[in-house]
Amino acid sequence: MADKLRYSITLRLYGEEKIFGPGIAELLEKVDEYHSLRRATMAMGMAYSKAWSIIKTAEQSLSFPLLISKTGGRGGGGAELSEPGRRFLQAYRTFERTVHDFADEIFEDMFGQEEE
Repeated sequence: MADKLRYSITLRLYGEEKIFGPGIAELLEKVDEYHSLRRATMAMGMAYSKAWSIIKTAEQSLSFPLLISKTGGRGGGGAELSEPGRRFLQAYRTFERTVHDFADEIFEDMFGQEEE
C-alpha cells in the first residue's frame, strides 16, 4: 500500500454518562506528580473549574473519591490520589495497554502492518 495504514483507539468508560478516559487519567497522573490539582491543570492547560467538575462527576459515578484534598495553611494545600483512585487509574492503564496490544496483533494479522 502506498501510504502506511494506521488506526486509533481511545478508551472511555461509561456509566449513565462518560466517567473516565485518557484526559482524566492524565489529570490524575499529573496530580500524583505535582501533589496539586491546580498545578496539574496548569501543566495540562486545563481550567481548574473544568478539572474539578470532571473529577466530581467521576467520583459520583464511581462511588469513591479519586482525590484527597488538603486545605491550605502554613504548609500549603494540595491533593493526592486516594487509594481507590490509584487502583482505578492503574486498572484503567492496564486495560488500555491490553486493548492496544491486542489491537496491534489483530491489525497486523488483517493488514500486514504493525502500528507504530
